[in-house]
Amino acid sequence: MSRLADIAAALPGHEADALSVDAVQAFLAQWVAPLAVTQRENLSLHDALGRVLAEDIVSPVSVPPHDNSAMDGYAFDGAILSGDAPADHSVQLRVVGTALAGAAWRGALAASDAVRIMTGAMMPAGLDTVIPQEFCQVEGEVVRFPHRVLRRGDNRRFAGEDLMKGQPALRRGERLSPAALGMVASLGLSGVPVLRKLRVAYFSTGDEILCAGQPPREGAVYDSNRHTVLGLLARLGCEVIDLGLVRDDPVELAETLQRAAREADAIVTSGGMSVGAADHTRRVMQQVGEMAFWHVAMRPGRPLAVGLIPRGGSDAESPAVLFGLPGNPVAVMVTFLAFVRPSLLRMMGCHDAASAPPPLLRARSAGPIRKKPGRTEYQRGFVRTVAGALPEVSVADNQGSGVLSSMVEANGLVVLHHDQGPIAAGEEVDVMMFEGAI
Repeated sequence: MSRLADIAAALPGHEADALSVDAVQAFLAQWVAPLAVTQRENLSLHDALGRVLAEDIVSPVSVPPHDNSAMDGYAFDGAILSGDAPADHSVQLRVVGTALAGAAWRGALAASDAVRIMTGAMMPAGLDTVIPQEFCQVEGEVVRFPHRVLRRGDNRRFAGEDLMKGQPALRRGERLSPAALGMVASLGLSGVPVLRKLRVAYFSTGDEILCAGQPPREGAVYDSNRHTVLGLLARLGCEVIDLGLVRDDPVELAETLQRAAREADAIVTSGGMSVGAADHTRRVMQQVGEMAFWHVAMRPGRPLAVGLIPRGGSDAESPAVLFGLPGNPVAVMVTFLAFVRPSLLRMMGCHDAASAPPPLLRARSAGPIRKKPGRTEYQRGFVRTVAGALPEVSVADNQGSGVLSSMVEANGLVVLHHDQGPIAAGEEVDVMMFEGAI
């Protein structure tokens, strides 16, 4: 048995034929972390969406840089607001100027003076409160408003309220979202240091597989897995290396694996994980690399391979990580989401929070769901909102691992955990929503 298989077999809860989903996820989280990319480059904000930060971004300025108004209205010294004033008391102020965004108003002010102010404009010195204009009655240079609608300090944004100068704005390992790019831009920075893209190679296996565009053949099926996985990898922001379809030929399989290891940081394959007479993939993987093969207690899925393939170059260079997925289309997507996606995010250099699986949504089951304890099930579900209550989820009638149409129609996976049994109608369940994951 290889060293990798020895380590995997020592996992808590490991059983040769039924390793739990949690155990696999825990192993992969530790195993791939040291294999994260370290090379970096500097990119403009226009090109950095989805990339992983290579170092902390420390704010060179305070955001906002000055106290400013959160409203269009009138700024004044809130000291004139009396805490014991009658409920129907009205405040009267004299308007002596206008403060616009982008410029400072520096006129002289008396105690009952106000300055008309626009949203984002600097608060004039000595003023700390803004009354929104919709609460005001204006007659010439006089503005009145009900005392009860305001407290001292309302509608004033403080300098550094978002970020103080010298404070970390974003941490290394953050995957740059549109909001994160906006944050960087608010600091006056035009570019960011990021880790290089993770290179991932993919190929399908099997003599029974046809490429799109080829004429139909008796006993053959078209390769949906290739385009599904390539799409999942592209959505993650990986640099994708498409190695197409590899036949059930040991020499071709070995050559393709070795080529993939030379060109990529990680390799994903589908098919050939069973023990049939023509399934050479397992044997070839063992010959060219260090592999562990698992039967995971899950549905759909079950057969899974993880391993290391030497690059064939410098001994100091890390080997490529291999994920061998089952061949059924839905099983490929589920095992990718459960195991491969978080592993690749860690290899991309994401910190723990950024590489964690998507948060699970709680929903009520619209009907009973059959489930046996002792395995994790991922059932295709249709989540809908319910006014004033938890969302409701229905599961697809046909949960077969080859029924890709239900994966297209569903908007999430109902995650039925290892120890759960049958689910009654109305019972709460966890749902992994597809938005952002696929």
